[in-house]
Amino acid sequence: MGTVDSAKHHLQDLKGKVKERVGDATDNHSLQAEGVAEQAKAKAAMAADDVRDAVRGRDEDRDDTRN
Repeated sequence: MGTVDSAKHHLQDLKGKVKERVGDATDNHSLQAEGVAEQAKAKAAMAADDVRDAVRGRDEDRDDTRN
């Protein structure tokens, strides 16, 4: 996963946490739900990046064994 992608996903997760906490503090259920959804989206993106990296790593391992 690229460093830029990783930073974007972590920032999105952080923004979601802030929205969730502000929603809790202000009793704004809509903002709270938006924060939870944003965190879920960030975590899904991070998981997808991890899977992509794992697959790429396996492809590189296969190329090494063919030599």
